[in-house]
Amino acid sequence: MKIIGIIPARYGSTRFPGKPLADINGKSMIQRVYEQALLSQALDDVIVATDDQRIYRHVIGAGYQAVMTSAGHRSGTERCLEAMQSWNKDREHPADAVINIQGDEPFIRPGQISLVASLLKQTGTGIATLAKNIVTREEIFNPHVVKVIFNANMEALYFSRAAVPYLQGVEDAQWSKNGIHYKHIGIYGYIADKLKSICRLPASILEVSESLEQLRWLHHGHRIKIGITEFDSISVDTPNDLLKITNID
Repeated sequence: MKIIGIIPARYGSTRFPGKPLADINGKSMIQRVYEQALLSQALDDVIVATDDQRIYRHVIGAGYQAVMTSAGHRSGTERCLEAMQSWNKDREHPADAVINIQGDEPFIRPGQISLVASLLKQTGTGIATLAKNIVTREEIFNPHVVKVIFNANMEALYFSRAAVPYLQGVEDAQWSKNGIHYKHIGIYGYIADKLKSICRLPASILEVSESLEQLRWLHHGHRIKIGITEFDSISVDTPNDLLKITNID
């Protein structure tokens, strides 16, 4: 199976404009994400997909690959599709699958990328992502931490910003001790045909309510395979987040 890693990167961010080019201990955020992705043995290639010439020139100047994509995409998933189609053009062996690597997670572990790739290779998997056990009460009740519930087949049942599953008769302070709450780690893998199909789906009321794109896929009957990782993700959403990680390398 030929798997390519695609890193969607927009310059225009409401909370942190120019975020992909932000400096982290002498390297841009997008460069750090790219270099981490290169360390995964599961990827046949890595590409940055952007709608901004500044990011494009920066990535190319660093000796890496980038493609310009439309500024009209609704999501990073749609940007990944265009980038995959650009990569596939005139190639004898097009990509069989894509892993969407978040451009604001400069310390993503190569092993997490490889884990998603291994899930994609399982028979019947069309979409794959990761989850990590939540061990603190603060994360369970934090609406910025997306929770995922999955079934015995390790397929997602629901994603939510709420504290789910609800524990009837258990005091809030004890919820983290039950070990059944999982944080969604926002890396996605898609089989190529599945990526094409989900990008054609209309928005769903669940997606709009929670502001979570993956709920659109579940709403329309697509299955999402879940892999468990022991490692958290460190995402940068604001300049303050950047200050917190400048001592990490």
